[in-house]
Amino acid sequence: MAITANELRKGMVILYNGDLCQVVDIEFVRPGNWRAMAQAKLKSLKTGSIFMQRYQTTEKVDEATVETKLMQYLYSSDHFLHFMDTQTYEQMEMEMDLLGDQTKFLKEQMEIYVKLYEGKAIGAELPPSVDLEVIEAPPNVRGNSASGTNKPVVCAGGHVVNVPMFIEAGEFIRVDTRTGEYLERMKK
Repeated sequence: MAITANELRKGMVILYNGDLCQVVDIEFVRPGNWRAMAQAKLKSLKTGSIFMQRYQTTEKVDEATVETKLMQYLYSSDHFLHFMDTQTYEQMEMEMDLLGDQTKFLKEQMEIYVKLYEGKAIGAELPPSVDLEVIEAPPNVRGNSASGTNKPVVCAGGHVVNVPMFIEAGEFIRVDTRTGEYLERMKK
């Protein structure tokens, strides 16, 4: 489906020279008395390379028809993530590289929206936040909680995040999946 470059948004999947690309970032600029243009940072879903592309705002861009399905994350093996369709119970695999650093937020049995193009998984939308167990944490020294300082902890899945000094190993914390930052401590 053809759209104008003015309609490009972050996260969209487009066709560029016959290759699927995701819009990583988009900036609209109006340099002096020239025509307005859209500067898009695109990521090739085939190779993983990131490059810049400039469009005139009225230029036509082919948007890829991407289907979104609710699927359950099952497990990972070698370089693949395995999902199951919650309606038909069909299983599907996705290359781990497509999610990049977001794989550390996946937990077994988690339901996420998987993006499909022509029946093949090309990406996923994680929930805005996840609850992770703290696996490793430096010891808390009495009196440190009032200073407002943070300490790095290791969560299940390998994610390292800075948290307040009172967080200890074995506790659950909520983490923002978009930024990877600590949000709050969870009740058991």
